[in-house]
Amino acid sequence: MSKGPVLINLDDAPKGPSPAEAPPVPETELTPPPEGRAMQTVATLAARRPSRLSRWFWGLLVTILGAVISVAAWDFVTGLIARMPLLGYAMSVLIGVFLFVAFIATLRELAAFSRLSRMDRLHRGAEVALAENDLAKAKQVTGDLIRLYGGREDTRWGRDRLAEYGKEQFDAVSLLGLAETELLVPLDQAAMREIEAAARQVATVTAIVPLALADVVAALTSNLRMIRRVAEVYGGRSGTLGSWRLARAVMTHLVATGAVAVGDDLIGSVAGGSVLSKISRRFGEGIVNGALTARVGVAAMEVCRPLPFTKQKRPSITGLVKRALTGLFGQT
Repeated sequence: MSKGPVLINLDDAPKGPSPAEAPPVPETELTPPPEGRAMQTVATLAARRPSRLSRWFWGLLVTILGAVISVAAWDFVTGLIARMPLLGYAMSVLIGVFLFVAFIATLRELAAFSRLSRMDRLHRGAEVALAENDLAKAKQVTGDLIRLYGGREDTRWGRDRLAEYGKEQFDAVSLLGLAETELLVPLDQAAMREIEAAARQVATVTAIVPLALADVVAALTSNLRMIRRVAEVYGGRSGTLGSWRLARAVMTHLVATGAVAVGDDLIGSVAGGSVLSKISRRFGEGIVNGALTARVGVAAMEVCRPLPFTKQKRPSITGLVKRALTGLFGQT
């Protein structure tokens, strides 16, 4: 047995592949691609219809609480008047003012529902006129559209052009196409800016804020605000209850059509999305949530728009997401 150093000649040993020639490590199922879980949760919650038992429960609870509060307030005020008349009458005035404000708020909510119903009637009337190519119904729709935007200065130029050139149109498609071009194109651009802002906000919060459920809360509030502002752009201003009704209608449509499901085309449509999802899963989730927010925004445009998309093209999800997220996470 040798006690000295042993020299091994590596030149005679067989050579294997170098590290540069080794194949890439395959991706495992432990790191699934971003799925936009926050937006899918928001869509599912908003689109879920309460059961009949739940409606009865909350209805009876609100009725009982209202009766209890009313009786307690009446007893409190009458007892206060009996003990200290001046203070009791002052409290009666305060309660009366509160009831008046609640009455005004109720009237505003009813007016908001009326505006939303008016937009729905315009949309359905335009679809019927286009399907039947009925010029008389198209003229009725355009007349209602001019009256709807009669008090808005940002549509004055479009209303004047529609009144001037509308008489030269001899079929429903041309007349409604002219109304869409002259009146709704500026409103479409304003609605798309609101969608881009909401998508940018949802993507940023998802990517940066590490708190649990923060992305769900941000997605819910941003989408509700976006839907409400899109409705306001088209003249369908909605109150609190109207906003929930509108949001549920939009989310129900998205869930029914499967538009909240994330596919490879959505990730691939956003430049750099797949790279970011490999570098940071939260960045990837932010991009997907922003893209799904854009989908919700386009659906809100279709629901709130008084005319369907005919002559003008439906906004592209890819274009909206690219404009919203460009420069947000480096080069997107």
